[in-house]
Amino acid sequence: MNSSEKNRSGPPSELQENLEILRETYFFSGLPLETLKVFAYLCTRVKFKQGEYIFRQNEDDGRAFYIISGKARLERADNSTTKEIRDCRTGEFLGGLTLLGEVRRLFSLKAVQDTVCLILNRDKFSKALEQFPDIMPRIFKAVAKNIDAWEERFLADRADSCGECIVNLGVSLI
Repeated sequence: MNSSEKNRSGPPSELQENLEILRETYFFSGLPLETLKVFAYLCTRVKFKQGEYIFRQNEDDGRAFYIISGKARLERADNSTTKEIRDCRTGEFLGGLTLLGEVRRLFSLKAVQDTVCLILNRDKFSKALEQFPDIMPRIFKAVAKNIDAWEERFLADRADSCGECIVNLGVSLI
């Protein structure tokens, strides 16, 4: 067996793992392989300890997160109380809109277990876009499709039980 065969049969590199994660993430899934490789290279992995905040409400940190392992909880502070919204688990991608422009966080995300995230920040994303300006329509299409699918799921799952919230829907009308 030659050295290239050994490399193929060994564990995948972090770069290869990042590439596979991006391929499966709605935001990046429709992009050409060459572009995905650049984004995979620009990503970093960060470990968050249980109880540590991954991001905080009202910040604009310009970072998108993919949860590689662990669990984190979305929280929303309102006046003097903090409400737990939902748990986010392995395989979830959060914050893609922050890559496209300044977006203030409406929630905080706190690790409830030790959590590892793949992170891409807006500055690196923007610099990479300079190399591949033709990919933006694909990204916009993926984001629009995801927003529409979310609203469809919400209507199917909760429209009958959430009379007050149904009048506030229409995010897909943006």
